[in-house]
Amino acid sequence: MVRLLGPQDRLLTTVERQFPLVSVLVRGNDITLSGDPAQVEAARHLVDELLVMVRGGHDLTPTEVNSSARILENDRAASPAELLSQSILTSRGKSVRPKTMGQKQYVDAIDENTVVFGIGPAGTGKTYLAMAKAVQALQRKEVERIILTRPAVEAGERLGYLPGTLTDKIDPYLRPLYDALNEMMDPEIVPKLLAAGTIEVAPLAYMRGRTLNNSFIVLDEAQNTTPEQMKMFLTRLGFGSKMVITGDITQVDLPTGTSGLQVVTRILDRIDDIHFATLTSADVVRHTLVGQIVDAYTKYDQIQMARRENAAQRTDHPSDRDRRSTTPKR
Repeated sequence: MVRLLGPQDRLLTTVERQFPLVSVLVRGNDITLSGDPAQVEAARHLVDELLVMVRGGHDLTPTEVNSSARILENDRAASPAELLSQSILTSRGKSVRPKTMGQKQYVDAIDENTVVFGIGPAGTGKTYLAMAKAVQALQRKEVERIILTRPAVEAGERLGYLPGTLTDKIDPYLRPLYDALNEMMDPEIVPKLLAAGTIEVAPLAYMRGRTLNNSFIVLDEAQNTTPEQMKMFLTRLGFGSKMVITGDITQVDLPTGTSGLQVVTRILDRIDDIHFATLTSADVVRHTLVGQIVDAYTKYDQIQMARRENAAQRTDHPSDRDRRSTTPKR
């Protein structure tokens, strides 16, 4: 019961928010639901699914409770306990698994396709899940090595003046990839695999001229690639390899030009064995505020875009009065 309700009844509160017309009473090991009949039935179904997940050793979070509620709302015959219980790998007692339906579809797409694009806002687990699948493939000997790369583009800051070698300057850009590796593997093994070349973490510029066979390749922060860099990277694909490209097209740090990730969605959208997985704020697994921040910025961007389009239309199509004033008299 403690695992079902969560610390300070946090998970119970999440269930109550999902069903505002339902009153939840907990006494010992008994849960009583009362209120609107339709919502009571939906809440009962959700609690049953959460119980199955808890009994299966699944440590619940508010994100998984919300995701389970959405899954049941869209399909009453679906089983969140089955959909969200897929464990990709276990490291130091912690299981890495998809926590939302969007993440589950993303992970399934990686299994079923050679090239997968994971596009979505911050906090949706795009890179983390891709790296988990890479480590899983290496452990299963499906690939011989893992290659992790990202473009070295500053997010509004110039780091070139920092002292040190080229490696010292590049390392901060690649630090998030190292951090994820150390979470998913024994930190003592990671340096050995890096030294042996079994795992390679490198900036995107180092990919030119190579053919990557029998590898699991992850390109992170792909929104900061140029169209030319994206083409270069995709054509590195060799036999027995799999590629996952992740990025957020709303956070482009390129100083000028078009994002290669934005362009590639229009070029490769109908090619077999290439899949575009789109994640949304509903798939954010960080603090609940992150999802609200993403939605707020999306709404703001839509308003700004609409204003620009209206301004462009007024410029291109002057009013009748303006046309009359510019028509020469005979």
